[in-house]
Amino acid sequence: MKSLFGAVVAAVMLVLGAAPGFADEAKPHRVAIQVDQNDPAVMNLALNNAVNIMDYYKAKNEDVQVEIVTFGPGLHMLRADTSPVKDRIKQIADGAFPSSIKFAACGNTKAGMEKHEGHAISVIPEATVVPSGAVRLMELQADGWSYLRP
Repeated sequence: MKSLFGAVVAAVMLVLGAAPGFADEAKPHRVAIQVDQNDPAVMNLALNNAVNIMDYYKAKNEDVQVEIVTFGPGLHMLRADTSPVKDRIKQIADGAFPSSIKFAACGNTKAGMEKHEGHAISVIPEATVVPSGAVRLMELQADGWSYLRP
């Protein structure tokens, strides 16, 4: 009787281990990409990295989240008036990856630029202003996100 009970328990454990929701879930793929330079080459490299990462996991049929966080001179990437890559960002955000990518603009940098330039600054529609770009990166990393600086 004991061996039958043991066999049943082993079989149940095997089935539960293989059943969806009970097996080890795949670790989420999440990366925060920092842009802190007003350099179109760096901005395009960040976008290339983001697209390559999203393409890689899409080909594997796995979910991925990418967040590009800008601060300091890198805020120009997301400024409506000065972004050299705003058309490319729109294409990526509207394309195959709309739910996989986010763009965060540092509110501290934005406020500093507005004070220095003497007028309000708008960010592109695809971007969200966060209180602090540096703090946003810290929070994402604390939540288990990978970090990339192109």
